[in-house]
Amino acid sequence: MNRFNNSLLNLVAISPSENSSAVITSRPNIVKIPNGNSTYRNMTNAGQDKSKNSAEAAQIIRNSQVVCFDVDSTVIREEGIDELAKFCGKGQEVAKLTKEAMKGSMTFQEALRLRLNIIKPSQKQIRDFLKAHPSTLSTGVKDLINRLKAKQIKVYLITGGFDCLVGPIASELGIPIENMFANKLQFYFNGEYAGFDTNQPTSRSGGKGEAINAIRKELADAANITMIGDGATDLEASPPADNFIGYGGNIVREEVRYGAKYYITDFEKLTQAL
Repeated sequence: MNRFNNSLLNLVAISPSENSSAVITSRPNIVKIPNGNSTYRNMTNAGQDKSKNSAEAAQIIRNSQVVCFDVDSTVIREEGIDELAKFCGKGQEVAKLTKEAMKGSMTFQEALRLRLNIIKPSQKQIRDFLKAHPSTLSTGVKDLINRLKAKQIKVYLITGGFDCLVGPIASELGIPIENMFANKLQFYFNGEYAGFDTNQPTSRSGGKGEAINAIRKELADAANITMIGDGATDLEASPPADNFIGYGGNIVREEVRYGAKYYITDFEKLTQAL
């Protein structure tokens, strides 16, 4: 059984189609910049264009056969697990653990397990969360994805987030579920949290690169694949991705901007090239 069929069987009991309305389109552009501690202060994008080689990035998009997007802080404005933690009353505890994990004291999968063990989200909590806190699409991302699809460029979502949260986003963007790589939560029959599927590539370090390799195997080996994202795990996915375009329209991570050859803060710059 291939990954696509298997992914359908392993979806949690919350169907993405139930929550396809749990996405709102956009808010005015905001960039979050570290203020010296674990929190962020919001600043408008006006006068703070941090793009690098955006014209070349547009050319790369034109030449791509596949474009893969990170989700949290890229396709959407929020960080899903952080928002879920706040909703479940565990925001401060998870933020403290995340700060510790960023020091390199644990693997990605260990950090994910510990954060989820703090939150322990039930299916009911996730349903309520999706209704109360719909994700917000980043400005211009829907237009870009629609243009990519119109040009017969394949679009994938590759995220360390959870399929039950990302499914409504994929549905809103018209991205088929088989083009989504995401982590899968597991629940007991009573709906209580039981764990997560550690076999998913995005549950571990280097997992986004594994996902891209899987895409390449399913398509032509020579396919030109571009990864777009805001975080270090997105930057690390190239290679095997042929190209990486950093995105800072929601949060500017300076280490990613520094390491990326191409960096944009506005998806419109890519859309105009298509």
